Amino acid sequence: MSVKTNIQIINKLIGVIAIITSMGITLASCERMFEDLDPCPHGVKLRFVYDYNMEWANAFPSQVDCLTLYIYDDNGAYVDTRVVTGDELRDEDYRMTLDLEPGSYSFVAYGGIACDDATFSVTQEPGKGSMLTGLGVAMDLSVVNAAEPASRRLHDLFWGTLTAETADNYTEATVEMMKDTNNIRIVLQQQSGESVDCDDFDISIIDNNSLFAYDNTLVTDDVEPVVYRPWSSGEVRAGVSIVGDNVVPQDVMVAFAELSVSRIMKGNSPRLLITRRADGGVVVDFPIVNYLVMLRSDRYAYPPYNLTDDQEYLDRESDYAMVFFLRPDNTWIDTRIVVNDWVVRINDSEF
Repeated sequence: MSVKTNIQIINKLIGVIAIITSMGITLASCERMFEDLDPCPHGVKLRFVYDYNMEWANAFPSQVDCLTLYIYDDNGAYVDTRVVTGDELRDEDYRMTLDLEPGSYSFVAYGGIACDDATFSVTQEPGKGSMLTGLGVAMDLSVVNAAEPASRRLHDLFWGTLTAETADNYTEATVEMMKDTNNIRIVLQQQSGESVDCDDFDISIIDNNSLFAYDNTLVTDDVEPVVYRPWSSGEVRAGVSIVGDNVVPQDVMVAFAELSVSRIMKGNSPRLLITRRADGGVVVDFPIVNYLVMLRSDRYAYPPYNLTDDQEYLDRESDYAMVFFLRPDNTWIDTRIVVNDWVVRINDSEF
């Protein structure tokens, strides 16, 4: 091989190396190799997802109407707050971009506390010197105690948390949210087929679930229980088959009441209480959780769900319907109840 050929090869190699080097300088330009170049944007990009439901599908864009994010450093000290109330939350591709100093951060997100009609709010807005463990959310008790039934409906509350490290050009991470509010529809039906008047009954759910700690657990010490009353009630005509010696399909008038309640937890033992207004007699009085978890379908115990924990079921489900069958004297036939379209036959149940 001639000297000229060698020189040509060497020149080509030098050219390739120069190109690669220049590309490297361009790619690394935000890493402060030169003082006159801008630094990389540094922080995190957060996505918010609410698929902790019985559909296992992301409902964040359709259900979360305002978002509040609290930011804490790796020592649990408060850093900043971000609030979003615009239409961008409806966008499946929405990301919250946060420019932060390098480090590890804890993020606590709430959906529903920054809305105009919010039912829940932080017990004290965090500021300089605040710690993560001091963050809490409380219910506005004037809502559940409102004289006007329609005003008793709770504005939905969502919660999620995440710990993430920052990075140049942003770390991308997802905050998984869960829903802390529920709607329970109670239906009263006469076994005999006679009409039921909702005004003949007082219906309530009693629970101690108005105060949340930073980790979404309920704080019950020195907290008074809440008495939830219906936000909607009335009568509705339904075509049904009455179970008995003579099964005759017929139209009957049933009574219903809907109650909006905070997070349901097994350890709290919330109670459903139904009494007759005429004489104060008790129609129903039992721990409602016993019946709600009883109706978790076994199909959820298998892939792809693998749902076997009662509390996870209570946290994923947020809408319940319970049908009670009554005797002619308006007492509950306490061997039969329907929950979310599932029939439960109760034999020697112990409350």
